[in-house]
Amino acid sequence: MSYAAPSMEEFEALLEESFQKTELMEGQVVNGTVIAIEKDQAIIDVGLKVEGRVPLKEFGAAAKNGELVVGTEVEVYLDRVENALGEAILSRDKARREESWVRLEKAFEAGEKTQGVIFNQVKGGFTVDLDGAVAFLPRSQVDIRPVRDVTPLMNNPQPFQILKMDKRRGNIVVSRRVVLEETRAEQRSEIVQNLEEGQVVEGVVKNITDYGAFVDLGGIDGLLHVTDIAWRRINHPSEVLTIGQTVKVQIIRVNHETHRISLGMKQLESDPWEGIEAKYPLEAKFSGRVTNITDYGAFVELEPGIEGLIHVSEMSWTKKNVHPGKVVSTSQEVEVMVLEVDPVKRRISLGLKQTLDNPWDAFAANHPIGATVEGEVKNKTEFGLFIGLEGDVDGMVHLSDLDWNRPGEQVIDEFNKGDMVKAIVLDVDIDKERISLGIKQLEGDPFESAASGGEVRKGAVVTCEVVEVQDGGLEVKIADTDVTAYLRRADLSRDRSEQRPERFAVGDKIDARVTQFDKRSRKVSVSIKALEIAEEKEAVAQFGSSDSGASLGDILGAALKAREDDE
Repeated sequence: MSYAAPSMEEFEALLEESFQKTELMEGQVVNGTVIAIEKDQAIIDVGLKVEGRVPLKEFGAAAKNGELVVGTEVEVYLDRVENALGEAILSRDKARREESWVRLEKAFEAGEKTQGVIFNQVKGGFTVDLDGAVAFLPRSQVDIRPVRDVTPLMNNPQPFQILKMDKRRGNIVVSRRVVLEETRAEQRSEIVQNLEEGQVVEGVVKNITDYGAFVDLGGIDGLLHVTDIAWRRINHPSEVLTIGQTVKVQIIRVNHETHRISLGMKQLESDPWEGIEAKYPLEAKFSGRVTNITDYGAFVELEPGIEGLIHVSEMSWTKKNVHPGKVVSTSQEVEVMVLEVDPVKRRISLGLKQTLDNPWDAFAANHPIGATVEGEVKNKTEFGLFIGLEGDVDGMVHLSDLDWNRPGEQVIDEFNKGDMVKAIVLDVDIDKERISLGIKQLEGDPFESAASGGEVRKGAVVTCEVVEVQDGGLEVKIADTDVTAYLRRADLSRDRSEQRPERFAVGDKIDARVTQFDKRSRKVSVSIKALEIAEEKEAVAQFGSSDSGASLGDILGAALKAREDDE
């Protein structure tokens, strides 16, 4: 069979077709065959009468192990062809990267994990080889918790999750943390399913906080709250636990949805509150240690796990409104009395002052009503004086008990804080812790003295001394008494023209008739006018009447003469 050589036109057409195929293959991964190995390079035929050279090191272990021989088919990246008869620029590394990108894009779209190796540390993270493609691993995505030393993780194949891909920029971001969290979540779910409330397990203290400790139960953490560590008061978990310590705990609660587990240690011991009422009867006295002091009282440990509260009102008989820290101190041993026990609320109310003598009882026993006491003025208020007394108790003198005659608001200004004064005990109320005192009672009641003597009574004629002249009358003091009385303007004289207070002066002596003497209201009123009328009636009765023919002037004159003769 004869063979006809192609014409010039056919040759040009074939050549053009060859160029077009070559251009279409540039920038792609193509199949080739090793046709020779020279020194450290492999000569590869990629078809179309085009050959290229690839360094043996780009074939990795295959070249080292002798697996790469003449006739081996390989995939390479055709970068470009210099001319129809020249060599092709080939790259095995680029071929591997292209293969990896295709494979990684599929894994990214499907949400699948991919294997990789951390091989270098860069700013902000690490670089990962994903079988030819280089990805960035941010430092925050290395592990669930911060890792100080990443050396053990490097150069070890491990799974990663692709977070972001940008082929145009050649960027791939991966995460190892996501893989660990998914694995951990699966493990946690499996562990939680096998846990039951009331179950006793062992764990290792992983972390300690102010409010409790986290215990690793073999892949999942449970919270051991500070209140569930022991029945006694614990201020901080570190008082009992240390990181790395193996502890036996009881499962208190398990939330299968959130995987939250609550643990307890004290539940493994007997509850000290059982039978608490029998152990601590009311009004019984016990010794305890002060464990905590607050603004409202102090907590006392009676035994491990049993604490009672001394309210601030039960700390001292006499120190009121004082911070508990001024009365007791932490770790102090004190004797207390049981005031109330509530086993349901797990509360015990204690009293400190009840173990000491009640100073109010002692004062009442040593100072009966009517006894005279002496003390320092501690305070002045709008309603009286507070006097410090024996036994560190205070008594009060009300304004009304300062003076018999003068208003208390006026008299209290005569007393100063720190003055030593005497007083009479008027009343002692032990339950209300009140002592009533009186200063005016140190002297006899002038009203009682005047009434008992008989000199001052309604209708009696008394001699008075003018104490004060006022527009409405006179303030006078009855002679030989401490009783003061008021003489109204209208009572100054029977004669209206003489009813003038200004005609009298302080110190003047005048006679008047008592018109009111009320011991309850302590009011005494006198009247000159009433005395004049009474004297007139007496004169008329003694010396004659208006029917006798004598004039009123004659009768009064005779009465005056008779008085002068008597004097």
